[in-house]
Order: sequence, then structure tokens, then C-alpha cells
Amino acid sequence: MILTYDAINADGHSVNDTIEAPGPKAAVQELRRRGLYVTRVSERSHRKAGGAIRLDSSRALRLPLKTLVLFTRQLAMLLRAGSGIVPAMTAIKRQMKKAGQAALLGKIIEDLEDGARLTDALRKHPRTFDPVYCAIISAGEASGTLTEMFERLASIVGKRRALRNKVVGALTYPALLIFMCGNILLVLLFFVLPRFNNMFVQLGVDTPATTKFLLSIGSFVAGYWPVVLGVLIASGMGMVAMLTSANGRQWLSNVQIRIPVIGHIRSRLIQGQVFRTMGTLLESGVGVLDTLELVSESTRNNRFQKLFGDLEDVVTSGGRLSSAFEASRLVEPSTCQAIHTGEDSGNLGGALTYCAEILDETNAELINTVMRLMEPVILIGMGLVVGGVAVSLFLPLFDLTAAIR
Repeated sequence: MILTYDAINADGHSVNDTIEAPGPKAAVQELRRRGLYVTRVSERSHRKAGGAIRLDSSRALRLPLKTLVLFTRQLAMLLRAGSGIVPAMTAIKRQMKKAGQAALLGKIIEDLEDGARLTDALRKHPRTFDPVYCAIISAGEASGTLTEMFERLASIVGKRRALRNKVVGALTYPALLIFMCGNILLVLLFFVLPRFNNMFVQLGVDTPATTKFLLSIGSFVAGYWPVVLGVLIASGMGMVAMLTSANGRQWLSNVQIRIPVIGHIRSRLIQGQVFRTMGTLLESGVGVLDTLELVSESTRNNRFQKLFGDLEDVVTSGGRLSSAFEASRLVEPSTCQAIHTGEDSGNLGGALTYCAEILDETNAELINTVMRLMEPVILIGMGLVVGGVAVSLFLPLFDLTAAIR
């Protein structure tokens, strides 16, 4: 890698130049052999020729959730087998097929070889390793249980991915139904309605209000389809831009929990994630207040942010977490009772983990039930829309046939 450095030579003059070395530590050693006193070493901030990856842009590098699960599990396995952290990461890096992912692991390995703590090396890549992930690793480094912490993280990240896949899988069929319904409506608007409109005009048929409305829509879409297409594309791009912004994600997080049924599911999913994270952190030796501060970064929802603030106030005043959970009305009474029992027995972390397990099971059943109910609702809606269009188109023909007879 190419590094820039500031140094002072034997004559006392400043030297600013570049050097090629495997890492900053090796560069310092080489410069000292040249008789230079090094004051600064850093990576070049510009791209190499030929479109090489900009390694110093840590925020541009990330691991997808699937790759993060594999990375965490393999690292836990290698550490359990007795491997050192650097050799283990080097072995995993060689398996990475994408250059960006290999570059991210390369950055972590370089930081570790330069003497950095694993937690500090991971915190440089917040898009992949969130504060909770880093906090668990920090607890493992402090207690000498790094292998156990990676095993716990492998379970947490794996369940997060499994839940996401379950939700995506459950939404696939309803999404296909909606897509098919949209395509049917487009065919009706572009091809069927214009033909019926011409026929009604030639026959001089007096059409009902609903038929006139549909024919007007069909004529408008057929005549101004570039404008309609442009508006749809612009609206889609605006929606994506809004939802990918910080304010848009905040708004979406707050709106989701207020939607009937969906809000209930979303609230339970957040609770499962929060309880699992809190349980793992507490069992890893992290303090309660530090745990609450870290967990508060796992969701942007205002109601849960208020709950975290209330929990911090309760802990500071010496109260019970279960009382704050119960007062929020976000958590079910049975869950609050389990947390209360954990506080009494001195096993709060285990109680929170148990609650997370129960929530995961019930959430999976709830998602499957809702998705099974959504399918017939979507089919009925498609039938009503398409059937209504068909009836509106054919009703004038039936009236015309009856009049002829």
C-alpha cells in the first residue's frame, strides 16, 4: 500500500514523501532504517491509477448481512479451534470473492497488526459493525471471553437474518399478486378501454357514470402516457430519496407502529431485538446504563426512544425496569412479569434473553398468520377491481342488446 509521511532527516530538515509498505508499522521501521525521524504516517487519500479501491474510505466499505453472519460464525469457529484473531481474519479474507469486502477485512487486519484493539478496529466501519456489535466484542476483550462473545454474536446476527428472510419470504407472494393486478389494470387501460370507447362512440350508446369515468381514465392514459410515466417515475424516485434520508427513515419508523396490525407486529419485532440485545450485553458484563444507551441506537421510533429515556431515569433513581416497561404499555404484561422475576432472581440478562426467544417464536407465527390472511384479501380485492371494470364495460352492451330486442 502507498503511504504518505512527514519526517525529519539527519540535517534537521522536514521531509514529505510517499513510501510503499505493507502497513504503517512496516513503513515506520523502513524510514527509521533510512535515518529519518517519523512524525506522521497515513494512507494516501486519493485513488490509485487503474481504478483501485480507495482503502482509506472506510465508510464506503461494508459487509452485507449474509456475509456478516458467515464472517461471525467462521471467526467464532476458528477462535474456538485455537486460532489467533489475525490469522483467523486472514483466512476469512482469502475466502471473500468481492474486492470491497476483502478490502474491509484487510483494513481491520492492518489495524490489529498496528496494535489496535479489535473493538477500535471494528468501530471504524459502522455500516457493518453497529455499536451493539462492538460493545459485545469490547466486553469479550475485557473479560477474556472473546470466543464466547463471537458465538453469541453469531446467534444474534443469524436470527436477525433469519427473521428478515422470513418477512421477505412472506411478502413475496402478496407482492406478486399486487404486481399481477397492476399489470392487468395497465392492459385494461391501454388496450381494452380505448377499443370499447371507440365502439360506444360509433354505436351512440349512453354509458353509465362509472363507465364514463373508466373511459375517461383510459383516454387520458392513452393520450398522455409519457406524462403519466414521468410522474410515476418522479414520484418513485422522490419516495426512495425520502425514505433513504435520515428524516424519512425517522418518519417511516414512527408511522409504521401506528398502522393497525402492522404496527403491532413491528412493535413486537423491535421488542424482540431490544430484549435479545439487552440480555446479551448484561450477560456479557456491560452495565445497565451503558446497555440502555447502546440499545437505544437500535431503533429510531419515538415511542421506544421515550421508553429508553424512562428506563434510564428508573435505573438512576433505583427503581425497577419491569415497572417502566409496564408503564409504557408497549410490552405485554406476561413479558413484564418475566422481567420482574429476572430482577428478583438476579438474572435480568437471562430473563430478557428468554423473553426475546418467546417473542421470536410468537412473532414468526403471527407473521405467517397475517400473510395467510393477506393472500385471500388481495385476491378478493383483485377480483373486485377487475370485475368492476369488466361489468362497467359490458353493462352498456347488455342494455343495447335488450333495447334491440
